[in-house]
Amino acid sequence: MKKISVIITTEYKGVFYGEIDEKDFQNKASIEVVNARNVIYWSSITKGFIGLSSDGPNDQCRIGAKAGGKMIIHGITSVTMCSPEAEQSWKAL
Repeated sequence: MKKISVIITTEYKGVFYGEIDEKDFQNKASIEVVNARNVIYWSSITKGFIGLSSDGPNDQCRIGAKAGGKMIIHGITSVTMCSPEAEQSWKAL
């Protein structure tokens, strides 16, 4: 199954980057993620959490460590596909 890079937000105000199976890009309450990273802080120049999906993180962002394996995220409020440029920025961390 093809993996896609996404930004995920939760009802508890969590913001995460990760890779999901393309088939999981739909209306779900929980989602399985690999290479998940918690977005701890992003600056106003990032253009909000949507900017994290269009441009990726910059040097003003604080990003947590990559999860060692699969992660299940619950309480999903949005899943936003990353642009190719953003995906490259995330994978370069």
